[in-house]
Amino acid sequence: MADEKDRLGDKLRDKERAEEDSYFSQRDKELLEKLKRQKAEAGKASVSLRCPKDGTALAGVDHHGVTVEQCPTCGGMWLDKGDLETVAKREKDSWLGRLVYGPRK
Repeated sequence: MADEKDRLGDKLRDKERAEEDSYFSQRDKELLEKLKRQKAEAGKASVSLRCPKDGTALAGVDHHGVTVEQCPTCGGMWLDKGDLETVAKREKDSWLGRLVYGPRK
C-alpha cells in the first residue's frame, strides 16, 4: 500500500514538472518574440536620423550637389565627414577650407 502511495506522489511531481517546463517554455517564447519586435522597431527608428535639438526626423536635402540632413522645424543642418570635405574643397580660401585642411603655409 505504501508503495502505491509513493508511485502516485511521483506521478504528481512529474506532472508538476511538466506543467512548469511548459509554462517557462511558453514564457521564454513570448519574451523572445517581444525582443525580436523591439529589435525590428529599433532598426527602423535608427534609419531615420533625429534632430538633436527638437527630436524631429531629419530630411535629406541637396544643397549645391551635397546632400545634407536638415531639420524641417528648426532648420539645423548636419553634414557627414565626406560632405564637409566636398564643400571645403570648393571653399579652400574660406574659413571652412582652413578648418578642414589647416592653414596655408
